[in-house]
Amino acid sequence: MRFGIAGITGRMGSMLAGQLRVAGEIVVGGIGHAGHGSVANIAALAEISDVVMDFTHADATQGHAAAMAASGKPWVIGTSGMSDADEAAMAKAATRIPVVYAANFAPGAALVLALAERMAAALSKETYDAEIIEMHHRQKIDAPSGTAIGMGRAVAKGRGQDFNAVMEAARLGHTGPRQTGSIGFASSRGGQVVGEHTLIFAAGSEQVAIIHRAFDRAAFAEGAVLAAKWVVGRPPGLYSMLDVLNVRV
Repeated sequence: MRFGIAGITGRMGSMLAGQLRVAGEIVVGGIGHAGHGSVANIAALAEISDVVMDFTHADATQGHAAAMAASGKPWVIGTSGMSDADEAAMAKAATRIPVVYAANFAPGAALVLALAERMAAALSKETYDAEIIEMHHRQKIDAPSGTAIGMGRAVAKGRGQDFNAVMEAARLGHTGPRQTGSIGFASSRGGQVVGEHTLIFAAGSEQVAIIHRAFDRAAFAEGAVLAAKWVVGRPPGLYSMLDVLNVRV
């Protein structure tokens, strides 16, 4: 297959390119930061690729979604920090092309999201408070992280809640008592932490925690390559790593 990489000069993009080349795959080109890349734009990249892997900035999502939909080529996207409008554009593209989206492509992280949903469905929101704690390297520009948001959405789905209505991402000063059924977030930034996420269900008599730690970005790259190989030939739709791994919640 011919792989195209949007964001090829970034941390994730360069790791993807290296991993694909070591595996003997064909990287036909990429879009880099500030014009540093072999291809001018994502439309041109899609034209020469069998699948495009996109790890760029959220600001590019809507334009990339329109271009990828027009191209008819599969799209694997791991961009974090997307707005509701960005996600809507991605979902619209998925009506025309197969799209795999994941905030975290590590296979273990995908399984954690599946566990989060099932546990949230089993543990009453009136009894178990849900808190999500995440830490990343000091260069990360969005908070909470995409994976943390994914955890929160999984919990809300398991509970049958509207995630946006129960998310608590900022606490400062006299905030009052915790609201029953809310999903709390705490974000830490420092050093070069690749990614740590902890989901806690805390009740008066017990506490349950699920933890995912990434020690090497290779875990993300391996999952993204797996997704790119899987999505080629699929019908249009918005897929997740759970689909790639054939896991059903």
